[in-house]
Amino acid sequence: MSSSSPVEMETSLDADDPRMVHLDRFTARKPSIQFELTTMQANVSRKASQQNHPGLSLPKIVVDQVAAKEPETVSEPSTGSESEEESSPRDKVLSTPRGFSDFCVRTLQSAEYGAKEIDIAEQGSQKKGPNLVILHQPTACLEMPGLTALLDRVGAERPLQGAQIIGCTHVTAQTGVLIRTLIKLGAQLRWCACNIYSTQDEVAAALAMENIPIFAWEGESEEDFWWCIDRCVNANDWQPTLIVDDGGDATGYMCTKYPVAFGSLKGVVEESISGVQRLYKLSKSDQLSVPAMNISDSVTKCRFDNVYSLRESIIDCLKRTTDSMLGGKSALICGYGDTGKAVAKALKCLGVNISVTEIDPICALQACMEGFRVVRVEEVVDQVDLVITCTSNKRVITRAHMEAMKRGCIVCNMGRSSTAIDVASLRTADLKWQRLRMQVDHVIWPDGKRLVLLAEGRQMYTSCSCIPSLVLSVTATTQIIALIDLHSSLAGRYKKDVYLMPKKMDEYVASLHLPQFGAHLTELTDEQAEYLGIYKGGPFKPNYYRY
Repeated sequence: MSSSSPVEMETSLDADDPRMVHLDRFTARKPSIQFELTTMQANVSRKASQQNHPGLSLPKIVVDQVAAKEPETVSEPSTGSESEEESSPRDKVLSTPRGFSDFCVRTLQSAEYGAKEIDIAEQGSQKKGPNLVILHQPTACLEMPGLTALLDRVGAERPLQGAQIIGCTHVTAQTGVLIRTLIKLGAQLRWCACNIYSTQDEVAAALAMENIPIFAWEGESEEDFWWCIDRCVNANDWQPTLIVDDGGDATGYMCTKYPVAFGSLKGVVEESISGVQRLYKLSKSDQLSVPAMNISDSVTKCRFDNVYSLRESIIDCLKRTTDSMLGGKSALICGYGDTGKAVAKALKCLGVNISVTEIDPICALQACMEGFRVVRVEEVVDQVDLVITCTSNKRVITRAHMEAMKRGCIVCNMGRSSTAIDVASLRTADLKWQRLRMQVDHVIWPDGKRLVLLAEGRQMYTSCSCIPSLVLSVTATTQIIALIDLHSSLAGRYKKDVYLMPKKMDEYVASLHLPQFGAHLTELTDEQAEYLGIYKGGPFKPNYYRY
């Protein structure tokens, strides 16, 4: 067998190797690992009985792994990482060999592996060997071309020189590439996680080893979450000038707790639907004292992230967590915006019978034209096998709805809001929670009915799956372009309001990614440009054009 085969790579690692932490987390996400090991033991025992070899069995280490994965009944779901220590990283003082300690991560032991993950995404250094286990996308190097192209074009100018940026996003290998790119462009950073479950601890450790103030770990408590944000906002010799946010938490926190410092910002860049909604609320109430760039509704961001990405992520998430055959099942999709459309399209291809709930008559009509039933939740919630929320709202699925669901119904959230499913109402004494595997809980009623709740009602695609690197490249490039624009803008150019990305910037982001596909744009002649009434170099569509 080749030295680079997956079996040999996994077994070549020592139990104390820091990479084993990540390997354990990866195998816990594999949807059928427990089933496969249990089946292996059963098959071996059956053959032993048939051949009169009663002692024949799997090695003890394999049996122990199966036993360790038996589901455990608990009173309520765990709020922390199951594979790590119980103590909070806030209770420990860590320091790098260079003496840097302005960070808070779970451990530094896996930093070397995290650095390799970032390198793979950044440079395409696909090293192979018996001691290197590549558990993330091996093609990530080919999938993040935008940041490299941007550095080639403007890196020498260091357009973010002097910028002090607060980052509050998911902390992944691809985020590591974004952070390194911002530093190469001249920025100073302090970074934290926007989601308590999505942080890759080995990546956070690698960033800390690079002397980057990073405050993030997988399985943060709510108190930890806000503490990490505060460490990014409030620090010695630190006057933030920009925020890059995902969900609006850092923006809302700074606006409320540090209004004077917030008012001195040059601007905010927000990438999520729910975060943009919060910005518009602040603007309406005259509390938004700085310009804000809405990149959630930029064409490149919303098309790639909300459509091309989610239609792949939904299938990946469901297969990883439930092992279910989707064909022939019935699903209720709550919300038919960009996210709902992507989810419905993916499930329809697999033969799922789909019903849709919607508040907007235009979106409802679109659903009807695609052949979907448009209903209210209570009309079908007792009949469907799968309920997926795709909104940025709260309490879309309530306790009463879940009481009416049939046994074994799968409930999950693909929307930006973690409050769409009223999970808090399920944390009562009369209900039991059973953890089957990471991100999969059975909620058990007194009569024995079980619901399958994924990712505790949080964003499933960030907890149970990996977002494609190309999508993150588009998003990260859009974020950087917006940050550069706000940082370099003259006083008075932007008022205290929420702005959409200019069309020219959207086209620029798209152009940086076209060489990845070997695409060649057609150039207009002078006559053609004059006939259309546009410039040869763009923008090519008016702002009201719908892609």
